[in-house]
This record gives sequence, C-alpha cells and structure tokens, in this order.
Amino acid sequence: MLHATIIYRFLKIRGNKKAIKADISIKKMNNNQFVILVNSEDEVVGKTEKMDAHKKGLLHRAFSVFIFNRKGEMLIQRRAFNKYHSGGLWTNACCSHPYPDEEVYDAAIRRLNEELGFQTPLQKAFQFIYHAEFSNGLAEHELDHVFTGSYDGPIRANPEEVCDFCYKSIEEISASLRSHPEKFTTWFHIAFPKIVAWQTSERERERGRERDWKIQKEKESGER
Repeated sequence: MLHATIIYRFLKIRGNKKAIKADISIKKMNNNQFVILVNSEDEVVGKTEKMDAHKKGLLHRAFSVFIFNRKGEMLIQRRAFNKYHSGGLWTNACCSHPYPDEEVYDAAIRRLNEELGFQTPLQKAFQFIYHAEFSNGLAEHELDHVFTGSYDGPIRANPEEVCDFCYKSIEEISASLRSHPEKFTTWFHIAFPKIVAWQTSERERERGRERDWKIQKEKESGER
C-alpha cells in the first residue's frame, strides 16, 4: 500500500491526469481484498481481508454461477494454475465473493464477465454452507449463493482466471466426477448434485403448472 501511495503522490505532483484513475484503481484493489463475514443465516457480522478469511476458515458470503446452453449442457471451466488454491481444477462457470458494498446478484454478473467475458440474466437457485480445507493450509468456509442462467454466445475467457472451458452434458460430468474426482474442485463436488436436483425439481414444478393450466382450460371449456 505504501508503494501505491508513493506512485499516487508522484503522479499528483507531476500534474498527471491519470492520478485520479490510479486512485480509483487502488481503492478498487483494496475493496477487492475484503470479504463479507456472515452467520449461518447470511446476516452480516463484519468483514475481513480475503486471505485472512481463508487462513482462519471464517464463514463468509460467496456465490457460484452455473450456465447451461440450449442443449442443456453445463459450462465448466478449468481454473488458472496461478489461482491461490485449486489451480488447474475443473469447476462451474465461475465462483467468487461480493465486495463489502455489493449485492450478490450484481457481483455474480460482474464476475461472470470478468472471468468468461459475457453477461446473461441469472436466477437465484438456492444457497448452502460448506467447509473445505486445502493442502496449502487455506480453507473455504462459505455461505454460497448459487445462481443459474442460459447462454449460447461467444466466450472470451480471461487467461489470468481460466485456462480452459467447455460445455458438457450432465451425464458426462457425472461420469467424470466418479472416474476422476481429483480433477474437480471441492465445492463443485458438493454443488453439482444440488444444482442437478434443483433442475429436476424445477422441471417437475413446470410440468405441474402445465397440467394445472390444461385442467383449468378444460374446466372453462366445459362450463361454456
């Protein structure tokens, strides 16, 4: 932070107009280093530096985004190898944390664009809490808000975040999770069956609504 302050002052002294942009960039960087601490009901109890939360395993707010194409295939990405944990592992479209002053939905839209270069409307599916420890001494303890959306357009993956991506059928992913579990992130193992179950429930609810609509129409027809 001292180095950033010196640069800012130098730019300001030189009268460089880029000083304002530098200051905004520094503030964004500092904001991005913090996560929102919550209790099991997702009530805010404070904030802390991201790495501190992962070193101590503190429960914090997070989100996961699942994207599907028209074929019903799921978009999965391979995390860049330089990520602070789980580098090189396959996972869902994107995962991250909202800024302390940011709504979770807005954060999910933002991060999807930052990692994969596109935006699409999202729907909140469910949320869950999980705790996982990693070999590098860090831990994830997150209240994870899960969103889902549809997309068939171009993908422009950020190489700093993503080293590969593809669409796979639910059946193919399920088989890969069983045959090569070590290739996937811990949270994907937990969230994948939950999103599949949620999709099944949604389809059943939709079929139920269609049946109710048909019954209502037949009833109205018979009363005429």
